[in-house]
Amino acid sequence: MSSAIDATVTTPGRGHGGAAVRNQSSEPPPEVRRTLVGDLKQIVDDLYQCRDLITQLTKRDVKIRYKQAAFGFAWALLLPASVVLAGMAIRFAVAYSSGKGLHTNDLAGMAVKAVPWAFFVGCLNVATPSLVSNMALVTKIYFPREVLPLSAILAQTFDSTIGGVLVAIVLPFLGVTPSVQLLWVPVLIVLLWILAMGLGLFLSCANLFFRDVKYLVQVFLTFGIFITPVILDASRYGPRGAPLMMLNPVAPILEGLRIVIVEHHNLLQPMSVAGQDTFVFWHPWYLAYTAAWAVGGLLFSAIFFHRSERRFAEIV
Repeated sequence: MSSAIDATVTTPGRGHGGAAVRNQSSEPPPEVRRTLVGDLKQIVDDLYQCRDLITQLTKRDVKIRYKQAAFGFAWALLLPASVVLAGMAIRFAVAYSSGKGLHTNDLAGMAVKAVPWAFFVGCLNVATPSLVSNMALVTKIYFPREVLPLSAILAQTFDSTIGGVLVAIVLPFLGVTPSVQLLWVPVLIVLLWILAMGLGLFLSCANLFFRDVKYLVQVFLTFGIFITPVILDASRYGPRGAPLMMLNPVAPILEGLRIVIVEHHNLLQPMSVAGQDTFVFWHPWYLAYTAAWAVGGLLFSAIFFHRSERRFAEIV
C-alpha cells in the first residue's frame, strides 16, 4: 500500500514546505523539553507542513473506497438510509402501541440525525485501524502520524457530505421549512467533527498498542445506537431517562440538530415536552457540555498521540 504513495509522502521542511523522504528513518526528530503549548504548536506546524500529504492520503482513501464499487457513491447513503428505515419500523410500532400516529416531523427528525450518526460511526471505524493498516508507512519513514487518522476522517467527511446534501433535498418534502435557527447547524457539525477527531486520534493510538481495541469499538458502535437518541428522541425517555441519555456527548449534537432544523428552536433557550409529565429535556448547558468534551477530548488526544508517537515504529 505504501508503494502507491511513496512519491507523495513529505516531511516537514522548515522554509521548504516539505521534502521528499523515500529512504528516511522512521524515527521522529530528537526529543526536546516538552510543554503542552510547545507540543500543540509542533502538532499544528507539522500538520501544516504536511498539508499536501494529507490531501494525497485523503484522495487515496476516497478512491480506494469507491474503486470497482458497484453502487458507487450510493454506499455513502447506505448507513443513514438503514437507520431511517429501521427507525421508521420502531417508531411505527411505538406509535401503534400508544395509539398515536407517525408524523412527518418524526421522519424528518430521524433523517436529520441519521447522517451525523453515520458520520460519527464511520469516522471511528476508519480512524481506529488507520495506523495498523499503514504499517509500512509508519515503519519506513518519519512523518507526523496524526496525518493518518486525520486523512481517514476527512475521507469520511466527504462521504457524509453526500448524505447531508441528499437529506437537505428531502426535508422540504417532509414539511421542514428554513428558519434563522439553521445558523446553529454549522456550530453543531463542527463540534461533531472535533469530537470524532479527538476519539479517532485516541483510538488509533490505543489500537496500535492493543490490537483488540478495534473490535471493542465495533461492539460499542453496534449497540451505541440504543444509548444515543438517533431512532427515538431524547424526550421519549421521560424526565429521568432524558438527562441520562444526554450524558452521551454525541446526544446533545444530534438532538440539537433536530430541534433547530425541525422544531426551529433556539439552543440558548430550554425546551420542554408536554404530556403526562411535562419536563424540560433540552438545556443550553448541554451545548457547553458537549463543547467541553469535544475541545477537551481533542486537546488531550492530540497530546497523548503526539507523546506516544515516539514508540510507534518499535511497537508495530
